Amino acid sequence: MKEFRDPQRFKSLAEQIRNFKLDDTVRLMEVCGTHTMNIRRFGIHTTLPSNVELLSGPGCPVCVTDNTYIDYAIELTKLDDVIVATFGDMVRVPGSYESLESARSRGGDVRVVYSPLDALKIAQENPERKVVFLAVGFETTVPTIAATVLKADELGIPNFYILAGHKLIVPALEALLSGDNRIDGFILPGHVSAIIGVDAYRDVLSRHKVPGVVTGFEPVDILAGILMLLSAIRDGRFVLGNEYSRVVADEGNRRALELMWKVFELEDVPWRGLGVIPKSGLKLRKEFAHRDIRSIVKITPPPPREHPGCRCGDVLQGKIKPDECPLFDTVCTPDNPVGPCMVSSEGSCHAYFKYR
Repeated sequence: MKEFRDPQRFKSLAEQIRNFKLDDTVRLMEVCGTHTMNIRRFGIHTTLPSNVELLSGPGCPVCVTDNTYIDYAIELTKLDDVIVATFGDMVRVPGSYESLESARSRGGDVRVVYSPLDALKIAQENPERKVVFLAVGFETTVPTIAATVLKADELGIPNFYILAGHKLIVPALEALLSGDNRIDGFILPGHVSAIIGVDAYRDVLSRHKVPGVVTGFEPVDILAGILMLLSAIRDGRFVLGNEYSRVVADEGNRRALELMWKVFELEDVPWRGLGVIPKSGLKLRKEFAHRDIRSIVKITPPPPREHPGCRCGDVLQGKIKPDECPLFDTVCTPDNPVGPCMVSSEGSCHAYFKYR
């Protein structure tokens, strides 16, 4: 892995990009929270010409999770026979009225786990209670969750459920490109692409004639991807490139995709900032509906609402930079997050704050 952090190679690529001649302003969007964080961490944004602009897109899974999902999860914590299991980032994400962290402080049983298998173990140890795993994330996390659902059936553990909140990245790109925000190229995610493959992007990007490059997360990976994008944009060429071929294949991970589609099917779901995007989420197939907590527990959360000053939704669409939000570093900080973009380690507001 050392060549991908090689200072000389980094310097050479940075110099090529810094001296790159472009007639117009170019707007590149990264749609992966790890890319956003590493671009700021390694100072990659400072190597770019003044007319190359980087935008942060909907690449943070907890950030794009809308309030109706969080509010439902919080209502579950009010039930004595329910244990909510979740990845750590979700605990502090504000819902309409409170967070899972505040729900836990008033007595709700909310447990942080590192995998859905941890939640399955909790279900085995607490047979008298319903254990609900908050299944949030892009395609990267879906196969593991699908495997856990199958494992629960195999072991005959009846009290394990999920609250499905998965998002698919390609429909989000379609929504972004169909909107009014100009995007000239995409720095495409590495982790997601390892599952879905490079070819998954071809239809949407070629129709909109917008180039994209899959990159890894090391400094040289990101710079090489940016240089490929700038070259394609300058020459008026459509490119769908892969600068992460050591991990990502054109066809993706077939076994993981088989698992995903065995357990889940497409659903129209709401995204923070982007609204409802058709066929952009996943729900359990009919044969696994007995694992869907919504089919078991009928609760109605209070009407959702957004914080009036939070512009996380605009940040996720690349309409503003995080530090252009009026709450940034005033009311909203990592210690006191108003919106989810400031909570997660993959959130763009968090990245801008941490690496100022």
